[in-house]
Amino acid sequence: MPRLYKYWLKEFIKFFFIIQLIILVLFVFIDYLSRMERFLKSDISMLGAFNYVLMKLPFMFVQLTPAGILLATIVVFGIMNRNNELLAIRSSGINAYFLIKPAVCVALFFSLVMFFLGETLIPASMSKVFDIENNVIRKKHNMSVARKDIWIKSENRLIHINYYDPVQKSIAGVTITSLGENFRLESRIDAKKGYYIEGEWFFENIIEQIHAKDSMEYDVKTYKKKNIQLTFKPDDLGAVAKRSEEMSFSELRKYVKKVKEEGYDATTYEVDLYGKIAFPFICIIMVLTGAATGMRSFAKENLPVTIALGVVIAFMYWIMYGFCISLGYGSVLPPIISAWITNLFFFSLGTLYLMNSG
Repeated sequence: MPRLYKYWLKEFIKFFFIIQLIILVLFVFIDYLSRMERFLKSDISMLGAFNYVLMKLPFMFVQLTPAGILLATIVVFGIMNRNNELLAIRSSGINAYFLIKPAVCVALFFSLVMFFLGETLIPASMSKVFDIENNVIRKKHNMSVARKDIWIKSENRLIHINYYDPVQKSIAGVTITSLGENFRLESRIDAKKGYYIEGEWFFENIIEQIHAKDSMEYDVKTYKKKNIQLTFKPDDLGAVAKRSEEMSFSELRKYVKKVKEEGYDATTYEVDLYGKIAFPFICIIMVLTGAATGMRSFAKENLPVTIALGVVIAFMYWIMYGFCISLGYGSVLPPIISAWITNLFFFSLGTLYLMNSG
């Protein structure tokens, strides 16, 4: 490996981990202190609460890695620019773009690390985080998830929900069983789909079976649409339903296939599925953009302003990425397009920016 590569990598790794450490420490303290009131009202100990926050670190590390790579790349190239090291490299007959190769290799490495963490550590840690959130902090003991189905015990009712759409706030494949004395079955309601409108649940395509008194028979009724009073809200379901962060790529892919085979709309999870592949590639985009920014003449004169520009670029990416993902959730864009369009836009922009920075 050329000495220039070793030098660049050494500087990059140093600044990257300093930036990541600062951001993650700030996250831990801000998240811990901002939730203090909720911690005090729950049964969780202060040490348990701190452990709850720490378990989010793998997820936050992955989320913050692209921004850390961008800022570290800007700092390294900016310092080399300010110290006239880039000018010395050019004077030696070596193109400054020579240093892009180790930068891209580092970006590829971190892309693989992000994907690996998303497949292994993050699903396990976030599952534990949500478990503590629901059962210890929010104390929702009457709700549980089994193989991604939701079970709710509400008074004398046992409610089973086959699928919950967090974006549309709708439920599908609903079975409501009412029990009487000695756990005797009083009625059963099966509904194809349910919507939460103005504080009430409305269900479609309903079959209601009511046990007739002093008989073993059931009266069967059907409804196209009916309002049924239930004690839970969509936000309660969103808290307990298994989320994309709790599933690896392979697990989420199986879940999307299962939902489609059962006839439900899997758009929300399909967008997240493509996002699990698209998101790690942001590292390459951030390296190209960071290199182009650090090589600019204004970076030599005012490095703090250049770093601030890097923060703005990262912020713009997050806004556009979130907006496009929302369009995918709403079926305005196809899932694969909504997950990848921001990467394609910023990759093209970053490449052009780099080509005009020499």
